[in-house]
Amino acid sequence: MSVKSPMPMLFLGHGSPMNALESNRWTQQWRLVTATLKPKAILLISAHWDKPGLRVLTDPHPRTIHDFGGFPPALYQQQYPAPGSVALAGLLLELLADVGARPDSDWGFDHGAWSVLCHAFPAADVPVVQLSIDSRQSASWHLQVGALLAPLRQEEVLIIGSGNIVHNLRLLDWQDGPAPAWAQQFMHKVEDAIARRDWPALSDYQGWGQTAALSVPHPDHLLPLFYLLGASGKDEPFHWLNQDFTLGNLAMHSLRIGAA
Repeated sequence: MSVKSPMPMLFLGHGSPMNALESNRWTQQWRLVTATLKPKAILLISAHWDKPGLRVLTDPHPRTIHDFGGFPPALYQQQYPAPGSVALAGLLLELLADVGARPDSDWGFDHGAWSVLCHAFPAADVPVVQLSIDSRQSASWHLQVGALLAPLRQEEVLIIGSGNIVHNLRLLDWQDGPAPAWAQQFMHKVEDAIARRDWPALSDYQGWGQTAALSVPHPDHLLPLFYLLGASGKDEPFHWLNQDFTLGNLAMHSLRIGAA
């Protein structure tokens, strides 16, 4: 009897919300990496839904949230009308019951979700459920929660994490010059730890000194990655894409976990 391969997972460096309106080297890769995927539903973990305790979006018709300021009017007109999934939300609440997950119908699709989904699944015809992060909790805690999500992959659920591995808004270079040494060094250390599957070392990234302090002044944009690593199998391939920075230190680096 054949065993179905688990659905691959994606961590997407989402960058500026303006990517929703643009066709560039990053958005083109989002389209390419998802072109052959046919999920029944999507579990989206965004850096921009950071609340105490785990929350599962249960609204069957989530609204599009424009959670930013100072951008062109066209961006505020963007809508992503994908349906939610009551079934997937219910399954998530069961899988995560022991870690205190609770339903939430007030949230919607924030720009960490729709700015990538509008390229990856432009028809908006695949049901999407968002799961929050809790930046009060450690990276290792997020790894453990991620392990609880692994069964979803056998149910043809595509798990997507959306954030940026290096993300320091205060030190952005608006002239879009080369990435500073500290950002490159931190990114190399992350890539090395993932290549070695050394989750304890990666979870202790805050002990990496000044490069970590500058690269991750707040963990919200990094933590979605830990959910995916926790849900990964020990022999699964990792494939990097969009290995580039923008605005100096903003890492667009993205990761596919699992066979294509």
